[in-house]
Amino acid sequence: MLTAPSSRIWIDYDEEADVLYISFRKPQRANDSLLEDNIIYHYRDRDLVGLTVLKASDFNSGDSENKINGSENPEMG
Repeated sequence: MLTAPSSRIWIDYDEEADVLYISFRKPQRANDSLLEDNIIYHYRDRDLVGLTVLKASDFNSGDSENKINGSENPEMG
């Protein structure tokens, strides 16, 4: 299970740039960042305060949609 660093999450998507912004604090005021596999992790000291997902549409696949809709789960479908 994934646990978010905050109880509130702000999400913005720039369709033209195909970039997804996820913030765990507003404002982020990050003072460090790390790029790994088209994801930029934003940190304030040691706390993760946000993510930037580059080429966000590459992370969307038909397989995940099928699982969500239950077509791969015989009990749901």
